[in-house]
Amino acid sequence: MVNKLDDAFRFQQQALGLLSRRQDVLASNIANADTPGYQARDIDFSQQLKQAMDNSSMAKQSVSLSLTSNKHIEGKSMPFDDAQLLYRVPDQPSADGNTVDMDRERINFADNAVKYQSGLTFLGADIKKMMTVLSQG
Repeated sequence: MVNKLDDAFRFQQQALGLLSRRQDVLASNIANADTPGYQARDIDFSQQLKQAMDNSSMAKQSVSLSLTSNKHIEGKSMPFDDAQLLYRVPDQPSADGNTVDMDRERINFADNAVKYQSGLTFLGADIKKMMTVLSQG
């Protein structure tokens, strides 16, 4: 039963995890807008989500962190490597080598936030449907 529930929510779980990771990357770009030589980065969301859904072994298992002390709390994260981040090609390069375009970053940040909120709404609706079925069945 738990595996079926996990399978039912896997898509939204993977999408929300990737959107969260992308939001971190976009925030990093915005934070480094004035850093000389900083290269703006982004995630190819569609390709990463397809890869996460196709690779069933990675979709079913998350990466666990090493515990070096018995006081550490076990954490889990999505399998995502910084090598999968793409560099942005600047529309207009700056003199200091920074490739952050604040207009583009703000638009992408807002768009990503709307997609994340939509994902939460869809997930909430799926959970409500399951709760309705369970309470009536």
